[in-house]
Amino acid sequence: MRHSLPLPYDPDDKPVIWTVSVSRLYDLFRDITLEYDNLATIEPINLGFDEAARHIRERMATERCDAVIAAGSNAAYLKGRLSVPVVIAKFSGFDVMQALARARRVSDKIGVITYQERLPELAEFAGTFGFDVAQRTYATEEDARAQINDLKAAGIKAIVGAGLITDLAEEAGLTGVFVYSAASIRHAFDDALEMARLTQLESNRARTRGAVVTDTLRARHGLNDLRGESEAMEALRQSVVLYAKSSATVLIQGETGTGKELVAQAIHRESPRSLGQNRPFVAVNCGAIAESLLESELFGHEEGAFTGARRGGHAGLFEAANRGTLFLDEIGEMPLALQTRLLRVLEEREVVRVGGTRPIPVNVRIISATHCDLERRVREGRFRADLFYRLAVLRLSSPPLRARPDDVMTLAEWSLKNALASLGARPHPNLHAEMSACAPLLRRYDWPGNVRELRNLTERLALFLAAEPLQALTPGFVLSVAPELEAMTNDVETAAPRIPARVESATEVLARFGGRRDAAADYLGVSRTTLWRRLRAEADGVHSN
Repeated sequence: MRHSLPLPYDPDDKPVIWTVSVSRLYDLFRDITLEYDNLATIEPINLGFDEAARHIRERMATERCDAVIAAGSNAAYLKGRLSVPVVIAKFSGFDVMQALARARRVSDKIGVITYQERLPELAEFAGTFGFDVAQRTYATEEDARAQINDLKAAGIKAIVGAGLITDLAEEAGLTGVFVYSAASIRHAFDDALEMARLTQLESNRARTRGAVVTDTLRARHGLNDLRGESEAMEALRQSVVLYAKSSATVLIQGETGTGKELVAQAIHRESPRSLGQNRPFVAVNCGAIAESLLESELFGHEEGAFTGARRGGHAGLFEAANRGTLFLDEIGEMPLALQTRLLRVLEEREVVRVGGTRPIPVNVRIISATHCDLERRVREGRFRADLFYRLAVLRLSSPPLRARPDDVMTLAEWSLKNALASLGARPHPNLHAEMSACAPLLRRYDWPGNVRELRNLTERLALFLAAEPLQALTPGFVLSVAPELEAMTNDVETAAPRIPARVESATEVLARFGGRRDAAADYLGVSRTTLWRRLRAEADGVHSN
């Protein structure tokens, strides 16, 4: 889930972003700029290093610039020499794998040259697919040239890297394979927009922290993103349209990975608070941060309210979401003390910052979500009954994937095509037929991680298919990539009841990945917060036995 903080701004005062690049990255920046022309004033600067730094400093004496986008060694050089924020365009792991696949068409011997740091996962990938990859790093242009000459002497014919590396490789008579994709550059442009808007919001002292806010002061997803043709999904979309007409609070219940935030964003997008109004949508995960920090982020604080309080005070998320929607994810994890404060805000329609006395009026619609049984928590005394009924004026459920098996194949094919596109790969002409052959395997699985787990699986499949374009999408291949789909049955075509395979515990999965929680969470198709919750529950179960 990458999600930083696009912030509200005057549409007539668009952010000013400068892109700094040379060689072929300049062309890629230029092409992507056209897509963002209506969102920002973007100017390309075809310079590098010291020339670029001098040029930008001179212009900023009389001109405005909210953010700079650069990449690789050029970005690292500029970051410490400019007062304006520098957003570094980074290539993804998918970019590297796709570049290696292109390089392999030229030669079995491939060199990868990166700025200062090696790619730790590259050796494992190369071993899996039988690539002969020589990995090198560089710090200066002279160093890069020397590394390329050494690789050429060793018989390397194709070099994967950024613009400087590919230019130098071709200058040396080798094939240069450019590592950046359009998707990664768009990612950098999105970050730059968010950074520019953050700067604008900070000037008005209405800042919120990107580490806490999981999405933005704008909803990125709408009704069309709630995919599926099952009766359950059609009923969900109808509820979204109906609830969007009201300003009452909404409680969304559903398992992890069912798309509760997508539902919240769709309600906001269809509501008068969004349509033609550009009103904010702010999301915060109530279970992901400490109680003391959550209080400050929700309600804001005055200068000197506590040690480390921001000079001049800090506007909370209620203020940032004024006239829009505030989405409280994992509301069941909110501490009781904060539940009391939240109830008062809902009743009084005003907030008082931490350490302050002045009430600040707010007009915010609250949409909350939970994976747990809130009514049970009310009975157990872990959640305030009066707050529950305040939050649950309107209720809806996001259905689990196992409750709509007819949507599995539609979602899987759509997700796989998108995952392949993000890698710059085309789907097989007979993809639909191949997916149909895998239908019994995919439909019989219970999908405990729901749509998120399905999306993770298709991204994994896409990575292997992009690296080996001739690989057919067969049930056997799917099982080799995703052994968790295996069930204890001799015939995947049988309609007889199956005995489900033993599900690995979160503790076992974590051990499999050497304690790396991000990898374990991706494997299970859950968030890191949910993984932590499962680990804690398993530990409690062990101690109670």
